[in-house]
Amino acid sequence: MTAAPKSVEIAIIGAGVVGLATALRLAGEGREVLLIDPNEPGSGASFGNAGTIAEYACMPVGNPGVLRALPKLLLDPDSPFSLRWAALFQLAPWLVRFVRQSLPATTRANALALAGLLAEALPAWGEMVQEAGLQDLMRRNGCLYVYRRAGDFAASEGGRALRAELGVHQQVLTADQVAALEPRLAAFEAQGLYFPDSINVSDPRRVMARLAAAAAARGAQFMRASVTGLAAGAGGVRLSGPGLAVTAQKAVIAAGARSRPLAAQAGDRIPLDTERGYHLEFPTTTPLLNRPVCPVDLGFYMTPMDGRLRIAGTVELGGLKAPPNPRRLALLDRGVRQFFPDLGQPSSQWLGFRPSLPDSRPVIGPSTKSPDVIYAFGHGHLGLTLGPATARWIANFVAGRAVPSAADFSAARFG
Repeated sequence: MTAAPKSVEIAIIGAGVVGLATALRLAGEGREVLLIDPNEPGSGASFGNAGTIAEYACMPVGNPGVLRALPKLLLDPDSPFSLRWAALFQLAPWLVRFVRQSLPATTRANALALAGLLAEALPAWGEMVQEAGLQDLMRRNGCLYVYRRAGDFAASEGGRALRAELGVHQQVLTADQVAALEPRLAAFEAQGLYFPDSINVSDPRRVMARLAAAAAARGAQFMRASVTGLAAGAGGVRLSGPGLAVTAQKAVIAAGARSRPLAAQAGDRIPLDTERGYHLEFPTTTPLLNRPVCPVDLGFYMTPMDGRLRIAGTVELGGLKAPPNPRRLALLDRGVRQFFPDLGQPSSQWLGFRPSLPDSRPVIGPSTKSPDVIYAFGHGHLGLTLGPATARWIANFVAGRAVPSAADFSAARFG
């Protein structure tokens, strides 16, 4: 890390996967880049995720199926979608928007928009794998959904049909075909859904470290600091915080779940809130799975990583300040033991924060008030997947190049 310069061409606020990918691309185009984050690069949700590059995940979180089940989901503390009731007043405006976005017409519009952006995910990752030397950390074995109950598979018909319409490569499997792909899974009698093009990473922390090193090798600078103040004016974008005073020609807000107050200072009211995501890790001497596997009824992923099995997922709405909820960690522990009952004790546990918008679309593009402030946040469950594709877009905005689908992800959509 370095002391911040007093002025810089482009300041990126946030050094998660989106910020790191953006820094790497901009520095590769010859831009002067400063990355500002109070923590080690890539140490938040970019480290703690399920490790899947989910190019298939165009179905928004809010959809008619979730809407029908929402009362039961929110009232059951052991459901994959839960709410900390102490945060209900704070979350009420977000929940109202979420319900509206879960109606059939809006679900379809959101899926169409996401599918367009997701089409860039694998090509953009392909470029970044080469640029950052990530080949040994990528696994190209696809991703598997398992449906242990016939009713759950039937309920997913609408999502399967929409993904098929949008060109997602997916294969319906019998229980025997699932067993052939994953022979160590406990047997079940329903069906599977296989996404053969999906990629997963074997160690998210190492991926982030290499992205940071590649950006630094191209001249990007890093500073440990918190940006608490942002003011855009004729002289540039002034960033301030404890021990920080920087003026940038352009500022990129990629601060994940902490982006909302900065966007407000730029003049945009973005309905961003926080999904609290958890993971457990279990040490393994040999891999228990060949690819990420999601038991749909449990709402988490089981991902084989280097020397361990990571159990990550579910949704808990409850903000940034509450301590970890032991009930959510226990839910993951009980769930994975339905498949691997002989697992030992977890070697680590984690809580992180996903930046979530009611329509499941990130905000990518200039502020409505200043072209010198550019947004790159709100990716929800797709931060790892869409980091490099978002970086492409940000580089185009910085250079004044056209971005054909920009309106679908603009801050202007919130009025």
